[in-house]
Amino acid sequence: TRSFALPYTVTTWTNEHFEFHGQCDLVMMSDPSFADDIGLDIHLRTKLVRFWRYIKTAAIRIGNDILEIEGWSDELLNTARYWINYEYQGELNELGGFPVSTSSPGAKKREYKIDLGSKYPGQVILVKVFKEFVGVRVVNGSEEAFGKTVGIVGDFKTGNTLARDGVTVIDDFSELGNEWQVLPSDNKLFH
Repeated sequence: TRSFALPYTVTTWTNEHFEFHGQCDLVMMSDPSFADDIGLDIHLRTKLVRFWRYIKTAAIRIGNDILEIEGWSDELLNTARYWINYEYQGELNELGGFPVSTSSPGAKKREYKIDLGSKYPGQVILVKVFKEFVGVRVVNGSEEAFGKTVGIVGDFKTGNTLARDGVTVIDDFSELGNEWQVLPSDNKLFH
């Protein structure tokens, strides 16, 4: 099972792809009980360009640590644009006790791999950046790790795209995007 937020689309836990054409911050997923109650939040910041939008920034909180990753514009090519606990290009070795590795697999590309293997063997949160585009992917996500997440990617067990109340099924993706915009009551992740 996997979930994606690619630069142009969001993919649910059941591999259903959709686009949300708003410019806003979205809750990709959240689970306060993740990893023995240290908690997980993944938020996405979208940017509107003419008639389409893309994911410009992703912010991931595990425990008390926050990693924010942003795509970069042409004049900043090959410059890592990240903040760890709101510090620009701070020391990045782990997030919430999980090791983080970075790589540059090609021109204008960066990858950030959060290895959840110490608690959830074989599972990874992978953030890929190509120029200004950011994508987030959960690799080999299990019910043990992600079964209680809520957010725009839907319910892990049923695949239903649910409202914040956890009961109401929302089949209209514009309505779903509006439902999962980051609210003042959500954790503040972006610097």
